[in-house]
Amino acid sequence: MEHWIDKIEKTHSLEELEELRVMVFGKKGELAKAFAKMKSVAAEEKPKVAKELNLLKQKLMEAYEKKRAELEEMELLKRLKSEAIDVSLYTPAAQSGALHPVMHTMDRIIEYFTDLNFAVETGPLVEDEFHNFEALNLPDYHPARDMQDTFYFRDGKLLRTHTSPVQIRTMMRQKPPIRMISPGAVFRRDFDLTHTPQFHQVEGLMVDEKGRVSFANLKWILEDFLHTMFGDVDVRFRPSFFPFTEPSAEVDISCIFCSGKGCRVCSHTGWLEVLGCGMVDPNVFEAVGYKDVSGYAFGLGVERFAMLIHKIPDLRSLFEGDLRLLEQFR
Repeated sequence: MEHWIDKIEKTHSLEELEELRVMVFGKKGELAKAFAKMKSVAAEEKPKVAKELNLLKQKLMEAYEKKRAELEEMELLKRLKSEAIDVSLYTPAAQSGALHPVMHTMDRIIEYFTDLNFAVETGPLVEDEFHNFEALNLPDYHPARDMQDTFYFRDGKLLRTHTSPVQIRTMMRQKPPIRMISPGAVFRRDFDLTHTPQFHQVEGLMVDEKGRVSFANLKWILEDFLHTMFGDVDVRFRPSFFPFTEPSAEVDISCIFCSGKGCRVCSHTGWLEVLGCGMVDPNVFEAVGYKDVSGYAFGLGVERFAMLIHKIPDLRSLFEGDLRLLEQFR
């Protein structure tokens, strides 16, 4: 039986080793035959023979396990060598990547406002009702809360429905003057052609001593911003309502699909709504402890801008990961 150890040590593959394992340790293998012969051994000799067989079995098993570990390591190294990729090797088939259209649009928006010396502020995605609603002039009884379609947690916390809480946190942290934008992800319970449960906003805020900030300042900046993003379009401001600004306005641009003539995209009005804005409501300043100041705020959906800039009809296609769409932005 000792010669089997030598055979095990001289195997060159896992397949050969497996064949030896069956021949030695199988039900009809050499060890099974050796133990079967114990029936014919004299009773006084059986303990000695059994001990010798068990020692031999142990030696064979140790030799087998050691050889199997060696062969498995050799197989692994061989596989790693055959599958190795030289990442530094140039290939004409290599294709350059590109930013996702939403992130590219976000970067363009941020770049515009940082060039005007706006600071970029961020805040938590999980908010409380004070920062997300109450400080923004949205108390419990306010009907506009129903428009937010909020994701609530059991402890009363919520996923922020806009990036306006970042403005509240910034005002509570520092004194005027403030010139900031707050880009980031927001969440609402909505999902259709033009809405998703998660989307991105960029909101802006400027606060200074009373009289130093006016709606005229806001109007000039937004008109210039929209011309930068969409080119030669007409811009109009329509009176509207937002709880945290007064007066408030919706901002439209002439339809980029039909040049203002009227089409299905603009519902044959010739205009596309792109953002909301207004002068900060005094109740918001009171909530953060500001006195004798004035300011303006504005907010826009980044996906909305990306869809209009790239003429994408379905918002959901931006998040489905379809390479046929995304490769167009390389």
